[in-house]
Amino acid sequence: MSTLTYAAADSVTLLRRNVKHLVRYPSLTVMIIGMPLVFLLLFVYVFGGTMGAGLPAADSAGGTDLSAFPGGARSAYLQYVTPAILVMTVASVANSTAILVAKDATEGIIDRFRTMPVARSAPLTAHVLAAMLQTVLGVVVVLALAVLLGYRGSSSVGSWVGAAVTLLLMGWALTWLAVGLGLASGSVEAASNAPLPLILLPFLSSGFVPTDSMPPGLAWFAEHQPFTPMIETLRAFLEGRDPGSDLVWTIGWAVAISAVCFWWAGRLFGRVRAG
Repeated sequence: MSTLTYAAADSVTLLRRNVKHLVRYPSLTVMIIGMPLVFLLLFVYVFGGTMGAGLPAADSAGGTDLSAFPGGARSAYLQYVTPAILVMTVASVANSTAILVAKDATEGIIDRFRTMPVARSAPLTAHVLAAMLQTVLGVVVVLALAVLLGYRGSSSVGSWVGAAVTLLLMGWALTWLAVGLGLASGSVEAASNAPLPLILLPFLSSGFVPTDSMPPGLAWFAEHQPFTPMIETLRAFLEGRDPGSDLVWTIGWAVAISAVCFWWAGRLFGRVRAG
């Protein structure tokens, strides 16, 4: 067997360990899925009626043409905000990953792995793979609720595949960032707060309101931060449109974040000592 094969086998073995932890302690998974569900209900039923009436695609009266949405402004806003909530779901998983990685780093399990014939990359890769499983579960649950509320995406299989690949790319990149944050935090308490910007940045993007409705400085920031092209790419796929340059930016951001954070996490992993 090659070195890569051994590493893959070790990663799968440790993945089983991480999955057992998630099954044994389901409260963390429930929390990271529950928060996007609450946000979806909050923005659709509390703010949706007002915010939906101010969306683009304006008609001659200066508002959104609501004739295409049987539920009116609230239905229009559900269509608009669902991609942002899905992205928040992916970001929420990163928070739990940072906590679990910090827990391993501070409780000595990583030192124990070093004394065993385990591939050096396997413990971190297993955390990433477990997080991807959480991401898929979370996205499916949130999307199911959106559909129950009346969300209708594209009927094209290719569009749904594109949306799924976009979410997986984001999940992979943000998870490696969370792994680095977990290793750098030094404690579980610090790791629980470190990924907080990943939860807040979607609010400062085009996820909840169009960027052209923001003040100039904030609009510039929103248009040039990673979550805006990611959300716009996902929105375009779900609506059956060509994402255009947003797809290029999304891939670029995902590759850059993954590469930098993989290198960063690897260096931090080599320095980990139980506290």
